[in-house]
Amino acid sequence: MTSTASTKARNNATVLVAGAGSAGHVSPMLAVARALTERYEGVRVVALGTEVGLEADLVPAAGFELLTIDKVPFPRRPNAAALRFPREFGRGLGDVRRFIRHEDVDAVAGFGGYVCPPAYIAGKHARIPLFIHEANKRPGMANRLGARLGARVMTAFDMSETSGPLAKSEWVGMPMRPEIAHLDREARRAAARESFGLDPDMPTLLVTGGSLGAQRLNEILSSAIVPLEGLGVQILHVTGKGKKIPVSGKHYVQVEYVNGMEDAYAAADFAVTRSGAGTVCEVAAVGLPALFVPLPIGNGEQALNGADMVEAGGARMIKDALLTPELLIETVAECMLDTEVRTRMEHAALALGKRDAAEKVADRIAASIPALATQRPKGGTR
Repeated sequence: MTSTASTKARNNATVLVAGAGSAGHVSPMLAVARALTERYEGVRVVALGTEVGLEADLVPAAGFELLTIDKVPFPRRPNAAALRFPREFGRGLGDVRRFIRHEDVDAVAGFGGYVCPPAYIAGKHARIPLFIHEANKRPGMANRLGARLGARVMTAFDMSETSGPLAKSEWVGMPMRPEIAHLDREARRAAARESFGLDPDMPTLLVTGGSLGAQRLNEILSSAIVPLEGLGVQILHVTGKGKKIPVSGKHYVQVEYVNGMEDAYAAADFAVTRSGAGTVCEVAAVGLPALFVPLPIGNGEQALNGADMVEAGGARMIKDALLTPELLIETVAECMLDTEVRTRMEHAALALGKRDAAEKVADRIAASIPALATQRPKGGTR
């Protein structure tokens, strides 16, 4: 690590961003980190994570320094892990306190995951501004704690009707990479379809379960490929890493992973997806109509995430257990092949989508730091 004196000689401010585990935490964290460094002179961003989550690869690849602590899940039942928790959590908290002192951190921004509770507590003790971005309609334990500690809360979804510590949050949208946030689907469509080997003129269906894939969506689609092709539909199928399926078709393209979903979104006229928070916000931002099939496990957050877009008319939703190949085909025919319906859905999605969330979160953080508060951010006013 560099010394505090030499760090301050080169930077006006240091922001610690915290997020770990899943892309749902790490991706918005990196989008805000990028916005901070691109919009403000003399700001340094360091990230707090673990050595075992996605952040271990994604943060250094994005060009930011990663400080790590051990992953210490909050115990949900009395067992040996619960007995170890106070000691292990205390050790992580001590590490974060040292990071804040050594790096001379001016503000802490958390995006969810195991590393956020010690970051919020350490930031509170250091009396520096705390910020939270909550990606889901149903907040996690870490961000509920941060809100109770007095952090300023921003959310991906409208939480105005929510009770509890996040009730007074600001709805800013989901921070996302500018390649997606500012995507012009129509202008990029031809090049995107060419990049996947798709016909430039055929109606295009995107089916994806995210980077990890969704086996159930893969299985349902495999039985629907021939009928969909019979309707004049071509299919871009992102199966997920390690989930390649033995099917083929004349107008069917299968890939395990897409490095840069903006091309997949640009190529598509309609999407069939899970309704993770990131996916919901991205398809809204780019105006891509969708059929959401929420993951049936967990706390039901995926159904909540997609509810606003469905209510606005930009998407449909079908429960995982009810989805059949026949229902998939029927929905695609109604929502994608009917140009009037598809256009209405596109407009509804765009009206709900927010494209400037990363900039808004970055600006709120910068405004709390005297050395940055007087700057006019590059690319627009606060």
